[in-house]
Amino acid sequence: MRLANIPIESAAGAILVHNIVGADGRKVFPKGHFIRAEDLEKLRALGRATVYAALLDAGDVREDAAATRLARAVAGDGIELSKPSGGRVNLYATQTGFLKINRDALKRLNELDGVTLATIARYSAVAPKKILATLKTIGLALPEATLREAEKIVGARGIALSVAAAQIQRVAVILTGSANGRARMQETFAPPMRARIQALGGQVVAEEFVAEEEEAIAEALQKTDAQMILLAGETSIMDADDIVPRGIQRAGGAIELYGAPVEPGNLLLLAYKPGEVSFDSATLRSGRSTQGSIPILGAPGCIKSRATNVVDLILPRLLLGERVTRAEIIELAEGGLLQG
Repeated sequence: MRLANIPIESAAGAILVHNIVGADGRKVFPKGHFIRAEDLEKLRALGRATVYAALLDAGDVREDAAATRLARAVAGDGIELSKPSGGRVNLYATQTGFLKINRDALKRLNELDGVTLATIARYSAVAPKKILATLKTIGLALPEATLREAEKIVGARGIALSVAAAQIQRVAVILTGSANGRARMQETFAPPMRARIQALGGQVVAEEFVAEEEEAIAEALQKTDAQMILLAGETSIMDADDIVPRGIQRAGGAIELYGAPVEPGNLLLLAYKPGEVSFDSATLRSGRSTQGSIPILGAPGCIKSRATNVVDLILPRLLLGERVTRAEIIELAEGGLLQG
């Protein structure tokens, strides 16, 4: 694409780079307008001898067509596209679920000259018609080579964006504490825990209060048939060898991490215990599923607040059936101060 001042008599077929306004200051021709033969007299009447316009090279693709093609390449399951306008296409969810982002593909696409793709946060809970991303081409046209490179990136790296439904839906809530603290625990902890799970598409299939004793916790963990367990105590877990971690290990579980670089929520515990959970084929192919194990999330005291905390950063991924690792939680440190 080349930009130049073009004589009016040669302007048909060029694309305006700037708006052209009339004597009253109102827009007559917008930037991006494809100049047709019938426009030339009107341009002359506006006193224009030349126009500053773009001339497409062989293989250039105009902005709306380019944006549509790029959006189709990056969008996976559960996504629909808006009509293009000014080189922009918005991407919307067609189903309830979570936004999955291929961060490598997203980065490489945005490294291409003339391509910008901005998204909402990874693992955001979404519903139909929720905007997920906006794709905008820079300039009035993109070379065919750029579009092919974008398609090559997606072919090699995988689809950039998709919406996936929760794979884990049956969740058990276990509260631990003293007999005297039972009523307060059930009143202050259970509702926000239940609300978080339900808001993300899960279902609380069991709620239980047990004594804060190793044996009682182990027994509760062993007997539940839920696909995931959300656990909170009258007192937050204070050490990796505290009563709750020992109860988890006694039930056959393994501690993945205790302590997260996120505030609120430093005293988080994540563990997995043996158990079968069914996943769809795409989750299994990802190699990141918790197949053969059931996640146990030991929530810190901030779980009783509706304010965003560490549990909100991890729960969507666990409900998707992903196996969250110690290393991934450590990566939450940047931006992990949620309340300044």
